[in-house]
Amino acid sequence: MKVNKDLIHKILNRNVAEVIVKSELEKKLLSGKKLNIKFGIDPTGTNLHLGHMVLIKKLRDFQLAGHQIILLFGNFTAQIGDPTGKSETRKPLTKKQVEENAKTYLKQIEKVLDIKKVKVVWNNDWLGKLKFDQVIKLAANFTVAQLLERDMFQERIKNSLPIGLHEFMYPLLQGYDSVAIKADVELGGTDQMFNMLMARPLQKESKMSQQSIMTTKILVGTDGIKKMGKSENNFIAIFDSPKEKFGKIMSIPDSLIIDYFEMCTDYDDADLKKVKQRLQKGENPKHLKIELAKTIVTFYHNQEEANQQEEEFNNVFAKKGLPTDIPVIKIVNTKLPLIDLLAEHKLVKSKAEARRLIDGGGIKVDQNKIQDYNYSLNFKNEHLIQIGKRIFVKFKA
Repeated sequence: MKVNKDLIHKILNRNVAEVIVKSELEKKLLSGKKLNIKFGIDPTGTNLHLGHMVLIKKLRDFQLAGHQIILLFGNFTAQIGDPTGKSETRKPLTKKQVEENAKTYLKQIEKVLDIKKVKVVWNNDWLGKLKFDQVIKLAANFTVAQLLERDMFQERIKNSLPIGLHEFMYPLLQGYDSVAIKADVELGGTDQMFNMLMARPLQKESKMSQQSIMTTKILVGTDGIKKMGKSENNFIAIFDSPKEKFGKIMSIPDSLIIDYFEMCTDYDDADLKKVKQRLQKGENPKHLKIELAKTIVTFYHNQEEANQQEEEFNNVFAKKGLPTDIPVIKIVNTKLPLIDLLAEHKLVKSKAEARRLIDGGGIKVDQNKIQDYNYSLNFKNEHLIQIGKRIFVKFKA
């Protein structure tokens, strides 16, 4: 297989957090051998976001270099539940839930990877066939002390919270996955490092070469503080509409502009350098955010959508106009207060959030700020509702 040294440099350095062991992986990549690149997912939800795509884009780099991407769906392990960093044990999923979630994941991943060249496997195919004596032999490769080194287990012990025996088994099974598919490299989030390391001694025991491990950088969410995640409500979902993506990107703090260009676009080193120079020279960050938003919307949708959203943004914010495609919601119960209507139609996360928005002047009816929590609409007329800077709807009876 032809070796592309520039691409190898990108694989080893662009948006990489840690590599175990970097010199070992570099040697594998320079050898010209086609490598098995493992990425395991327990499909516990349906939506991926831009933070997930940092890792998927790294898989694409390996794919472009000619290596075999193996997308491993944990239809066995998802029914057990990976230990969480929270106080409670993760709830296991049913087989049907896992399979449905996996379908939606593939639809999103194929926006980045050439899915026709990806090998999709399901770990129930081998884990479901293990006999009890084989599981015991698998467990014999590790000590309780080794498993207790995991940070989340330490937190549970410190707080006198229970650890299920099945939770100890999860890392062993993930490690065995790498043996089953003969993984040369495994990619994952930083929170998966412990699990991915479990594969190396198991592969050594099986007289196989030990897999290299790579984690990618963490993308900070739109709040500019925490890791992008659904639980933090600071994420940009792949299934978000072009309008939602554009608006959310425009809302990120200026301090994240460079990170988002590096981690969410395909700008090369020369282009990234120009972006940094433009900021340093004092260019208005809004111009760079518009470029960033258009680049991301074009990638996940198309150029026409990107241009349309730029025009819409300029109309609403620069010219203080209104969007051209405001959705109209027909209200059945016209006696409900505005706060209840917003919560009922999921325009806010909760009534408490609606109250906070009202306190900050963030909810308008017919372009007038609302100050009363108990405000109700007069449904003799159609009303224009604005929530925050980006959400516009019309309510009518």
